[in-house]
Amino acid sequence: MPAKKGGADKPQKGAQHIQLRHILTEKHSKAAEALEKIKNGEKFEKVAMEYSQDKARAGGLLGLKKKTDLVEPISSIAFDLPINQPSEIVKSEFGYHILLVEARK
Repeated sequence: MPAKKGGADKPQKGAQHIQLRHILTEKHSKAAEALEKIKNGEKFEKVAMEYSQDKARAGGLLGLKKKTDLVEPISSIAFDLPINQPSEIVKSEFGYHILLVEARK
């Protein structure tokens, strides 16, 4: 049987769980500032502590999550994200999020 091609940075179809971090803000402008800092090389965890209104003390760590643990559109977007690549800003009923998947299992 040939080995599967692809790297760890690509979404793993069929992954049951993801190790997820997020930044949650009430205002789109704050989420945009946070995303800009991440894109300019600041660590996600540091930016989460500065900007996130949820789980800020844990650097935005939500932990290991199943698809059913998350609301839409967070669930669909998170499970399609490449590992260690921040999402664009995602709006949910809770506010504006930036997502980061650290691992898939």
